Amino acid sequence: MSKVGSRSMTEGSGDSSPLMAALALYIRERDKAAAQARKQLGVNELDAKALAYVGTHPGIRPSALAGHLGVTSAGVTTMVERLVRRGILRREFDADDRRVNHIHLVVDLEKEPWSQLARFDRTCERIIGGLDPQVEADLAAFLTHTTEAARDEARQVDPGASAETSVA
Repeated sequence: MSKVGSRSMTEGSGDSSPLMAALALYIRERDKAAAQARKQLGVNELDAKALAYVGTHPGIRPSALAGHLGVTSAGVTTMVERLVRRGILRREFDADDRRVNHIHLVVDLEKEPWSQLARFDRTCERIIGGLDPQVEADLAAFLTHTTEAARDEARQVDPGASAETSVA
């Protein structure tokens, strides 16, 4: 290991600290696990985000889903139609207004093979659940503070950057 200022740098990695290296590893492995699950299930990243959102918002209207995903109504209509044809989603017409439909999951995201989409996160949640509550609170506070500071600094460079934060 070489020293840069008062911080150690893992040789060859470019990471400024063991914590930065661990965070980068976590991000890479989480992304890899999600990509592998999507590939095995034959869904793309937007499909997976839509499924997760519909799973937590059963009966959502297509316009609300489009807004959440940041896509056009035509884009969400095409996606929903494709997932309905595959038997992953179903549309239900509104009892009061037949022009309105609501979207529901047909698959159970908690059961195989669909549970693959969240397996990495569930494993991490199980491990985090075993931490001392104060350690967990301190890590959460540190990561929240670090994320907010980095986001605020990025906004100074690009004032048009979204004020919205996303939790994956």
